[in-house]
Amino acid sequence: MITLFSTYEIDIKYFTLPIIYIAIAIISYTILKRIIDNIFQKRQAKILVKRHHQKRADTIRIMILNILKYVIIIFTVLAELTIYGINIKSIVAGLGITAAIIGLAFQDIAKDLLAGIFIIAEDQYEIGDYIEVNGFMGEVVFIGLKTTRIKDYKGRTKIIANHNITEVINYNLADSVAVVDVGVDYDADLDEVEKILDSVAADLTKTLPKIKGSVKVLGIDSLGDSAIVYRLTATVSSMEQYNTQRIMRKKIKEALDKANIKIPFPQVEVHNGK
Repeated sequence: MITLFSTYEIDIKYFTLPIIYIAIAIISYTILKRIIDNIFQKRQAKILVKRHHQKRADTIRIMILNILKYVIIIFTVLAELTIYGINIKSIVAGLGITAAIIGLAFQDIAKDLLAGIFIIAEDQYEIGDYIEVNGFMGEVVFIGLKTTRIKDYKGRTKIIANHNITEVINYNLADSVAVVDVGVDYDADLDEVEKILDSVAADLTKTLPKIKGSVKVLGIDSLGDSAIVYRLTATVSSMEQYNTQRIMRKKIKEALDKANIKIPFPQVEVHNGK
């Protein structure tokens, strides 16, 4: 009976302790996550945080939580190994001997971790930034210790290993410029065209969202095959140029139509040899 009871106690220990350790790990992570979230929220509430600084704070917060998660997982696994009589000290001591082997086996993971740290430390990009990597452009939705996730306008999410991100185009580091080219007929009164464009530019300067400065009419940009092409530009907030260009084209088209000024389409003039 004593032997059976002892065996039952051992079985219960092997079954319940791992569950308890996992529960403690989950509770610890949840509590620490709330503390870290509250710290960052209080910091943002006390001072006026610019959008750039707020994104950086969110990126750092997520990075800290990722590190915390991995640390808790490692300690939980080591604690559970002790339940089954595995000597943790010998494992830790053996790490020095096998470090080179592990380093070779996981060198890509180590590169990813280091690259992720440098991305944050050097402020290359942050969550919410629009970047382009290897021809793929989109919004950064996640930065981890190993990977970065970019979501494009079609909803596609690309997951890239951090060490593969060697060249990045960050569209959020500076303002964007909206550029609109509009062609008018060669028979049009150019003075009238320029007055209309100046008037439209003045109105757009007052009504365009995200604009910084004013809409500028640069003048005749080129003499096309079937049109005289004028160029207008406007400095706007980062990545707002596409929406701005749509609004500008609509307003310009409406103004030119109202003045009966044609925007010609490509034409081919054919001469009869007779």
